[in-house]
Amino acid sequence: MTLKLIGAGLSPFVRKVRIALAEKGLAYEHDPMVPFGVSAEYKRKHPLGKIPCLEVDGRPLPDSSAICAYLERIQPTPALYPSEPFEYARAIWFEEFADAGLLNGAVAFFQQRVLQPLFFKKPGDEALVEKAANETLPPLFDYLEQELGGNDTLVGNRFTIADLAVGAILVNYRHGRGEIDARRWPKLAAYVERIHSRPSFKGLIEEDQRGIKAAGG
Repeated sequence: MTLKLIGAGLSPFVRKVRIALAEKGLAYEHDPMVPFGVSAEYKRKHPLGKIPCLEVDGRPLPDSSAICAYLERIQPTPALYPSEPFEYARAIWFEEFADAGLLNGAVAFFQQRVLQPLFFKKPGDEALVEKAANETLPPLFDYLEQELGGNDTLVGNRFTIADLAVGAILVNYRHGRGEIDARRWPKLAAYVERIHSRPSFKGLIEEDQRGIKAAGG
Protein backbone atom coordinates (compact mmCIF):
# COMPACT_ATOMS: atom_id res chain seq x y z
CA MET A 1 0.00 0.00 0.00
CA THR A 2 1.27 3.46 -0.90
CA LEU A 3 0.15 6.68 0.76
CA LYS A 4 0.48 10.12 -0.80
CA LEU A 5 -0.59 13.19 1.16
CA ILE A 6 -1.47 16.31 -0.83
CA GLY A 7 -1.38 19.73 0.82
CA ALA A 8 0.96 22.46 2.03
CA GLY A 9 2.62 21.71 5.36
CA LEU A 10 1.68 25.05 6.91
CA SER A 11 -2.00 24.09 6.78
CA PRO A 12 -3.14 23.01 10.26
CA PHE A 13 -5.23 20.27 8.66
CA VAL A 14 -2.34 18.88 6.64
CA ARG A 15 -0.23 19.07 9.80
CA LYS A 16 -2.91 17.16 11.69
CA VAL A 17 -2.65 14.26 9.24
CA ARG A 18 1.15 14.35 9.16
CA ILE A 19 1.25 14.13 12.95
CA ALA A 20 -1.12 11.15 12.88
CA LEU A 21 1.08 9.47 10.27
CA ALA A 22 4.17 10.13 12.39
CA GLU A 23 2.53 8.86 15.59
CA LYS A 24 1.60 5.65 13.79
CA GLY A 25 4.96 5.26 12.05
CA LEU A 26 3.43 5.19 8.57
CA ALA A 27 5.56 6.08 5.55
CA TYR A 28 4.09 8.42 2.94
CA GLU A 29 4.90 10.69 0.03
CA HIS A 30 4.13 14.37 0.54
CA ASP A 31 3.02 16.74 -2.23
CA PRO A 32 3.01 20.25 -0.66
CA MET A 33 0.36 21.67 -2.99
CA VAL A 34 -1.09 25.06 -2.01
CA PRO A 35 -4.89 25.38 -2.02
CA PHE A 36 -5.09 28.38 -4.35
CA GLY A 37 -6.23 28.12 -7.95
CA VAL A 38 -6.48 24.35 -7.72
CA SER A 39 -6.82 22.40 -10.93
CA ALA A 40 -9.92 20.69 -12.26
CA GLU A 41 -8.03 17.43 -11.87
CA TYR A 42 -7.57 18.04 -8.15
CA LYS A 43 -11.24 18.99 -7.75
CA ARG A 44 -12.13 15.57 -9.08
CA LYS A 45 -10.27 14.21 -6.05
CA HIS A 46 -11.56 16.80 -3.58
CA PRO A 47 -14.67 18.57 -4.93
CA LEU A 48 -14.34 21.37 -2.35
CA GLY A 49 -10.84 22.15 -3.58
CA LYS A 50 -9.43 22.07 -0.04
CA ILE A 51 -6.47 20.33 1.56
CA PRO A 52 -5.52 17.76 2.60
CA CYS A 53 -6.31 14.82 0.38
CA LEU A 54 -4.76 11.41 0.91
CA GLU A 55 -4.24 9.08 -2.02
CA VAL A 56 -4.30 5.42 -1.01
CA ASP A 57 -2.88 3.37 -3.87
CA GLY A 58 -4.13 6.21 -6.08
CA ARG A 59 -7.62 6.36 -4.54
CA PRO A 60 -8.42 9.84 -3.13
CA LEU A 61 -9.66 10.38 0.42
CA PRO A 62 -10.38 14.06 1.29
CA ASP A 63 -10.67 15.76 4.70
CA SER A 64 -8.33 15.53 7.67
CA SER A 65 -10.89 13.99 10.03
CA ALA A 66 -11.81 11.26 7.53
CA ILE A 67 -8.13 10.60 6.85
CA CYS A 68 -7.24 10.29 10.54
CA ALA A 69 -10.17 7.91 11.08
CA TYR A 70 -8.91 5.83 8.15
CA LEU A 71 -5.35 5.73 9.51
CA GLU A 72 -6.71 4.47 12.84
CA ARG A 73 -8.33 1.53 11.05
CA ILE A 74 -5.30 0.52 9.00
CA GLN A 75 -2.84 1.02 11.89
CA PRO A 76 -4.73 0.59 15.19
CA THR A 77 -1.65 1.02 17.39
CA PRO A 78 -0.82 3.32 18.92
CA ALA A 79 -4.50 4.18 19.23
CA LEU A 80 -5.45 7.82 18.72
CA TYR A 81 -9.11 7.25 19.59
CA PRO A 82 -10.24 5.96 23.01
CA SER A 83 -12.11 2.66 23.14
CA GLU A 84 -14.46 3.67 25.98
CA PRO A 85 -17.61 5.07 24.32
CA PHE A 86 -17.94 8.35 26.22
CA GLU A 87 -14.23 9.12 26.00
CA TYR A 88 -14.34 8.29 22.28
CA ALA A 89 -17.15 10.79 21.79
CA ARG A 90 -15.30 13.40 23.87
CA ALA A 91 -12.19 13.00 21.71
CA ILE A 92 -14.28 13.48 18.55
CA TRP A 93 -15.83 16.58 20.13
CA PHE A 94 -12.44 18.15 20.85
CA GLU A 95 -11.39 17.46 17.27
CA GLU A 96 -14.45 19.37 16.09
CA PHE A 97 -13.84 22.10 18.69
CA ALA A 98 -10.35 22.59 17.26
CA ASP A 99 -11.22 22.37 13.57
CA ALA A 100 -14.37 24.50 13.63
CA GLY A 101 -13.91 26.74 16.67
CA LEU A 102 -10.35 27.23 17.82
CA LEU A 103 -9.24 27.59 14.20
CA ASN A 104 -11.23 30.81 13.76
CA GLY A 105 -9.19 32.68 16.34
CA ALA A 106 -5.80 31.02 16.04
CA VAL A 107 -5.59 31.28 12.27
CA ALA A 108 -6.11 35.06 12.36
CA PHE A 109 -2.64 35.40 13.88
CA PHE A 110 -1.16 33.20 11.17
CA GLN A 111 -3.01 34.76 8.26
CA GLN A 112 -2.32 38.36 9.20
CA ARG A 113 1.26 37.97 10.44
CA VAL A 114 2.61 35.22 8.19
CA LEU A 115 0.52 34.53 5.09
CA GLN A 116 -0.38 38.08 4.13
CA PRO A 117 3.04 39.76 4.49
CA LEU A 118 5.31 36.88 3.54
CA PHE A 119 3.43 34.91 0.92
CA PHE A 120 0.97 37.43 -0.53
CA LYS A 121 3.20 40.50 -0.03
CA LYS A 122 0.35 42.45 1.57
CA PRO A 123 0.24 44.08 5.01
CA GLY A 124 -1.61 42.14 7.66
CA ASP A 125 -4.56 43.60 9.51
CA GLU A 126 -3.63 43.87 13.19
CA ALA A 127 -7.22 44.83 14.04
CA LEU A 128 -8.24 41.28 13.15
CA VAL A 129 -5.45 39.92 15.33
CA GLU A 130 -6.58 42.08 18.24
CA LYS A 131 -10.17 40.94 17.83
CA ALA A 132 -9.08 37.31 17.90
CA ALA A 133 -6.85 37.95 20.92
CA ASN A 134 -9.43 39.86 22.93
CA GLU A 135 -12.77 38.38 21.84
CA THR A 136 -12.55 35.05 20.03
CA LEU A 137 -9.82 33.14 21.83
CA PRO A 138 -10.20 33.95 25.57
CA PRO A 139 -13.45 32.01 26.12
CA LEU A 140 -12.04 29.08 24.14
CA PHE A 141 -8.86 29.12 26.20
CA ASP A 142 -11.00 29.35 29.36
CA TYR A 143 -12.84 26.21 28.25
CA LEU A 144 -9.63 24.28 27.56
CA GLU A 145 -8.16 25.37 30.92
CA GLN A 146 -11.31 24.09 32.63
CA GLU A 147 -11.38 20.80 30.73
CA LEU A 148 -7.73 20.01 31.38
CA GLY A 149 -8.25 20.13 35.13
CA GLY A 150 -5.33 18.30 36.69
CA ASN A 151 -4.66 16.10 33.64
CA ASP A 152 -1.80 16.18 31.16
CA THR A 153 -4.12 15.53 28.21
CA LEU A 154 -7.72 16.31 27.29
CA VAL A 155 -9.24 12.82 27.25
CA GLY A 156 -8.46 9.57 29.04
CA ASN A 157 -5.13 10.64 30.50
CA ARG A 158 -3.27 9.83 27.28
CA PHE A 159 -2.51 11.43 23.92
CA THR A 160 -5.48 11.19 21.54
CA ILE A 161 -6.92 12.80 18.44
CA ALA A 162 -8.22 15.51 20.80
CA ASP A 163 -4.71 16.65 21.68
CA LEU A 164 -3.50 16.15 18.13
CA ALA A 165 -6.21 18.39 16.67
CA VAL A 166 -5.96 21.13 19.30
CA GLY A 167 -2.17 21.10 19.15
CA ALA A 168 -2.09 21.25 15.34
CA ILE A 169 -4.26 24.38 15.27
CA LEU A 170 -2.21 26.09 17.96
CA VAL A 171 0.99 25.62 15.94
CA ASN A 172 -0.38 28.22 13.52
CA TYR A 173 -1.18 30.48 16.45
CA ARG A 174 2.42 30.08 17.59
CA HIS A 175 3.80 30.83 14.11
CA GLY A 176 1.73 34.03 14.15
CA ARG A 177 3.48 35.10 17.37
CA GLY A 178 0.51 34.16 19.52
CA GLU A 179 1.35 33.42 23.13
CA ILE A 180 -0.80 31.81 25.80
CA ASP A 181 -0.68 33.88 28.98
CA ALA A 182 0.60 31.43 31.59
CA ARG A 183 -0.67 33.65 34.39
CA ARG A 184 -4.25 33.47 33.14
CA TRP A 185 -4.14 29.95 31.64
CA PRO A 186 -1.32 28.09 33.43
CA LYS A 187 -2.63 24.60 32.71
CA LEU A 188 -3.21 25.34 29.04
CA ALA A 189 0.19 26.99 28.57
CA ALA A 190 1.96 23.98 30.11
CA TYR A 191 -0.21 21.58 28.10
CA VAL A 192 0.57 23.22 24.76
CA GLU A 193 4.29 23.26 25.53
CA ARG A 194 4.08 19.56 26.40
CA ILE A 195 2.16 18.61 23.24
CA HIS A 196 4.36 20.68 20.94
CA SER A 197 7.44 19.00 22.40
CA ARG A 198 6.36 15.57 21.16
CA PRO A 199 8.65 14.33 18.35
CA SER A 200 5.71 14.12 15.93
CA PHE A 201 5.04 17.84 16.45
CA LYS A 202 8.56 19.10 17.00
CA GLY A 203 9.96 18.05 13.63
CA LEU A 204 7.07 19.63 11.71
CA ILE A 205 7.23 22.86 13.72
CA GLU A 206 10.93 23.15 12.89
CA GLU A 207 10.19 22.42 9.23
CA ASP A 208 7.56 25.17 9.22
CA GLN A 209 9.97 27.62 10.84
CA ARG A 210 12.56 26.96 8.14
CA GLY A 211 9.96 27.59 5.44
CA ILE A 212 8.78 30.81 7.06
CA LYS A 213 12.36 32.02 7.44
CA ALA A 214 13.10 31.23 3.79
CA ALA A 215 10.07 33.33 2.82
CA GLY A 216 11.50 36.30 4.73
CA GLY A 217 9.88 35.84 8.14
